[in-house]
Amino acid sequence: MAHGPHHVASSQKALMLEMKSLQDEPVEGFRITLVDESDLYNWEVAIFGPPNTHYEGGYFKAQIKFPIDYPYSPPAFRFLTKMWHPNIYENGDVCISILHPPVDDPQSGELPSERWNPTQNVRTILLSVISLLNEPNTSSPANVDASVMYRKWRDSKGKDREFTEIIRKQVHATKADAERDGVKVPTTLAEYCVRTRAPPPDEVSNLFYDDYYDDEDLEEEDEEDGEDCCYDEDDSGTEES
Repeated sequence: MAHGPHHVASSQKALMLEMKSLQDEPVEGFRITLVDESDLYNWEVAIFGPPNTHYEGGYFKAQIKFPIDYPYSPPAFRFLTKMWHPNIYENGDVCISILHPPVDDPQSGELPSERWNPTQNVRTILLSVISLLNEPNTSSPANVDASVMYRKWRDSKGKDREFTEIIRKQVHATKADAERDGVKVPTTLAEYCVRTRAPPPDEVSNLFYDDYYDDEDLEEEDEEDGEDCCYDEDDSGTEES
């Protein structure tokens, strides 16, 4: 399907505005840069595992690819780091309602209102991905084996540790990537939730920040969670579709 110059111009403008917004007020626990400075449609994302979760200390890389008609069509979100998770395919693609086109598909079990619409943006995607890492949706898994293993862990109240052991090994394996990239991974809430200062004008093109936007709601949520894990045992039976 051919897209005219209008689509290109409007999607580029939307992406430039979003990038500026994420520079001024980054989402805590994420760093974003362009894969290539001349290409607004490919973003590289570094995700830091939230403290007090199984992903603490992890440095996970991902890529967001935007379509020419963004924001009318959703981007694709793919992890480049190997991830063992019920909602992440073996190739790294994330399966999450917000990234699915808003078509009526009764087979999927998803309502059109749960899917992508043009009011969504990169910020809502990043927050959804962090939420998904912490609270997998096992009703329609992308990785069935990981889903079965997660359910065993959840239903045994953490006694069956196979799922968490695999995550711990994957987190440990990311330390080499962090060292190679010269990145210090935050391991405390204070480091994870640092408020960013707006960069001086001559540094606006540098999209790779060391500071994070302090989202008080998320911080409170993290503080309410138990120290050993991020899952709420009382709510574990309720799953989003």
